[in-house]
Amino acid sequence: MARRKEPVIPDAILDQLLAGADAKTAFEQNGLLDQLKKALTERALKAELDHHLAGDLSGNRRNGYGQKTVLTEGGSMELSIPRDRTGTFDPALIAKYQRRFPGFDEKIISMYARGMSTREITEHLRVLYSIEVSADLISTVTDAVIEEVTTWQNRPLEAIYPLVFLDAIRVKIRDEGLVRNKAIHVAIGVRADGAKEVLGLWIEQNEGAKFWLRVLNELKNRGVEDILLAVVDGLKGFPEAIAAAYPEAIAAAYPEAIVQTCIVHLLRHSMEFASWKDRKAIAAALKTVYDAVDDKAAEAALTTFEDGPWGEKYAAIGKAWRRAWQEVIPFFAFPREVRRILYTTNAIEALNSKLRRAVRARGHFPNDEAALKLLFLVLNRAEKDWKMPPREWTAAKAQMAVIFGERFAKAMNA
Repeated sequence: MARRKEPVIPDAILDQLLAGADAKTAFEQNGLLDQLKKALTERALKAELDHHLAGDLSGNRRNGYGQKTVLTEGGSMELSIPRDRTGTFDPALIAKYQRRFPGFDEKIISMYARGMSTREITEHLRVLYSIEVSADLISTVTDAVIEEVTTWQNRPLEAIYPLVFLDAIRVKIRDEGLVRNKAIHVAIGVRADGAKEVLGLWIEQNEGAKFWLRVLNELKNRGVEDILLAVVDGLKGFPEAIAAAYPEAIAAAYPEAIVQTCIVHLLRHSMEFASWKDRKAIAAALKTVYDAVDDKAAEAALTTFEDGPWGEKYAAIGKAWRRAWQEVIPFFAFPREVRRILYTTNAIEALNSKLRRAVRARGHFPNDEAALKLLFLVLNRAEKDWKMPPREWTAAKAQMAVIFGERFAKAMNA
């Protein structure tokens, strides 16, 4: 039989602490655990002052205690803070003007990242912990993230990304006294090992070649030398912008594959024209288009769809595919292993779902910074779940090494 490990805190001490008390009350507010937390905090503060005075040769000494109420994860706590005569003692555990216990701010940011509004966080803290916290305090805590957002948005990136997904979600943001619809664009890069990372966030009311050129030049300044394949959702002006920012990629051996429209988004857009009961049959009919052997067979399948009953009933679907056809064609030049990666965007769709859920909880944002702050926190939380590359990546990687040759080899060696 395995021997029981020695407890970190001896049983005799625990028995002494629990003597004559109901063990259930230990976990209640102001119970034994809270009392221990208060006692340990005050003991640590005394130890800090001892260390401070030991290194002070001016004759400085103790000067009693001051009372301070701090907010903790479990409620408010009254602490006795030791003082010195000269007033030079500034504790590291609870700083002079600090009113929140370490870890409290992280809890607020975590709730905010889950999409909870400032009002919901205030109510949550009041009901669960009997803590009265103002919306202004929550805004102050979350505003501390803005500096982190700026650092993150300017961090260096990989030299080559074999695959970059670009997407946008619409949010309502107050601007010059009016609530406007703005697009927040998200770029997700896939490295040669299949690992994903969010490259950045950009807000723009009207997208176009100038906007995308600015974004791509920003990526270039952050170290991105080449993008082998960009999958976009019909982003206006993007093909022209990437041609201007990465002319060497356009001139390479696989020029037409540089910009590819997202098939999933195109299908979803097609379904918007159809009634609910017809969507399953229309999706099956359109599969003959994007599942074709090559672009000629795909165009023939699209013509067949347009001439068929669904194409005649919903003519707008065929027109939507025709408008995007130049960005659809590169899809058919790839083998099925690579197509599956381009088509199967579960991670990106799951990310978009989290972003939209957080946006819906807000209604609208007071400014651009507030929108960026929330979406950065959501993205930061979501990235932690991206531990493994897609199952299809190994097969796709072998095909991309053949298709892109030296360019993909550079990405592998980076």
